[in-house]
Amino acid sequence: MSITAEKIRTELAGLDATERAELAHFLIQSLDHGADEGAEAAWDAEIRDRIRAIDEGRVTGVAYEEVMRAAESRLVP
Repeated sequence: MSITAEKIRTELAGLDATERAELAHFLIQSLDHGADEGAEAAWDAEIRDRIRAIDEGRVTGVAYEEVMRAAESRLVP
């Protein structure tokens, strides 16, 4: 790590959690910029397809509690 990066890291350590979270969000967004220009459109299409499937009765939802019970039974020994 460069001296400049180390100085920045030391300064950031003194910030409160909210400020660090805001900076982390900014940094992550700066890395993702332009990474996949078609991703947002693809997700929009996927969301529309899933809503349509629900509206047409081709799929049904599962209660949150049921999903969590199933997940816990797989994860907890």
